[in-house]
Amino acid sequence: MAEKRRGSWGEGELYDALCVLMIGACGWIIGVQFQVFAAFNAFILAHALSDHLMLGFFMGLAMFAVSLRKSLQLRRAMRERDATAARAEAIARHDALTGLANRRLFLEVIEAHRAEAGPVPTAAVLLVDLDRFKPVNDLYGHAAGNAVLCAVADRLNALLPQRGVAARLGGDEFAMLVNLEGSDALARLAQAVIASISGPVLWKGNELKVGATVGVALVAREDADAEVVLHAADLAMYQGKKDGRGTFRVFKSAMDVELRARAQLEGALRAAIQSGEIEPFYQPVVALPGRDLIGVEVLARWRHPERGLLAPAQFIPIAEETGLIADLSYRLLRQACLDARDWPAHLQIAVNIAPQQFQDAWLCERILAILTETGLPPHRLEVEITETALVQDLEAARTTLTSLQNLGVRIALDDFGTGYSSLYHLRELKFDKLKIDRSYVDTITMSDERAKLVDAIIKLSASLGLVTTAEGIESDASLDWLAGQGCDFGQGYLFGAPMPKDEMDSLLTRSSEPAEPRKAA
Repeated sequence: MAEKRRGSWGEGELYDALCVLMIGACGWIIGVQFQVFAAFNAFILAHALSDHLMLGFFMGLAMFAVSLRKSLQLRRAMRERDATAARAEAIARHDALTGLANRRLFLEVIEAHRAEAGPVPTAAVLLVDLDRFKPVNDLYGHAAGNAVLCAVADRLNALLPQRGVAARLGGDEFAMLVNLEGSDALARLAQAVIASISGPVLWKGNELKVGATVGVALVAREDADAEVVLHAADLAMYQGKKDGRGTFRVFKSAMDVELRARAQLEGALRAAIQSGEIEPFYQPVVALPGRDLIGVEVLARWRHPERGLLAPAQFIPIAEETGLIADLSYRLLRQACLDARDWPAHLQIAVNIAPQQFQDAWLCERILAILTETGLPPHRLEVEITETALVQDLEAARTTLTSLQNLGVRIALDDFGTGYSSLYHLRELKFDKLKIDRSYVDTITMSDERAKLVDAIIKLSASLGLVTTAEGIESDASLDWLAGQGCDFGQGYLFGAPMPKDEMDSLLTRSSEPAEPRKAA
């Protein structure tokens, strides 16, 4: 665009010069033909005006020079204005950090391909979303994050086929538009993008590692517009995220149906949290080997008006992804504290805190406010966290856990043995309890290797002065083995399934009734 404008100004100057020359030539012809010049010369000589004529000539020459200079300056200003406008337009259509096309330009390019597409698609969009990018920003700062984004842009450009376009759509989301040369070539390109981005980025002596999930959509004439194509690629990318990240998926119409169903469930979840449809269920925790009830774990259940009672796996991941988990957790905690006030004073309640909640600097204050409001003593509350929360921000977790323990709240490390750097966390943080994951407990009577691992966990816990709880106990054989190894507490369907408050009240009533005396034979 800028080149065309510069060319138009050059052509305009030539046109103006030719016009002036033509006017001068016409004036000279008229003067010669009608003897104007002869009469003019006779008049000057008769009145001795030669000196005045020379003065006027040189003044006119000076005015012409000034006018020419002004004209050239005006032309130069116009060129600079056009160049500035061209740069502004380029900036408006490109990402300032990476230099790639931005969303606006990318949509224009898709639209051009869509308008020219025939019955068979000839182009495809690859939507690239980075995995594990947020921890890079959180741990190393935005400068490191920018370095990763620029490295990703360079790697996409290196893989870009001829006549392809790479773009940064915003944040950590990129896209590529490529000509379609067969499904195999498209699959190879998507895999090459994932492999390239997964390579480490060197920054100030650190190796920054991210991953990528790719969604692919074909550009077809029947698509309503470019946004529809991009939306389809986004749906495919989301399916890849759901299937485990670090992979690519090609858009299929069923994905749109699934996403709409998820969107409906998300909307229903928001309403359910506000209306109290999601309520706490309680699973007994007993002392081993005597099976005395010492507490309960709080588990969420959703009484859906149409789908019945939903387990946590059906809605907790959605709550975490949409940021609803904090509100849900605090509401469950408040209700559980109110329920527990009516139970024996020695019973503890254990609640799970999601990793996202540890990003809240006011987490400890919010929990204290709930305990104060409900009147539940802090020593009756046990907070369970997973190692995922610790990996995301160890220092924030340390500060929060220390503050909670100073209040008297007990801290348990949940699902021990399934996360990362467990021994390091045990050394760095002061826990009160370890919970052995059910995946180990299920197989202790069938696998010697698993049994040895569980035995090692129990002995490690004892050496650190911690108590242990085994989850998922469902058989007397598992119970006897765990008790024999020194496990302190257990929970599982052998002792009771998760139950609502009224059933928990009935259980406590039965356990408090004195046993009937035996009748004499």
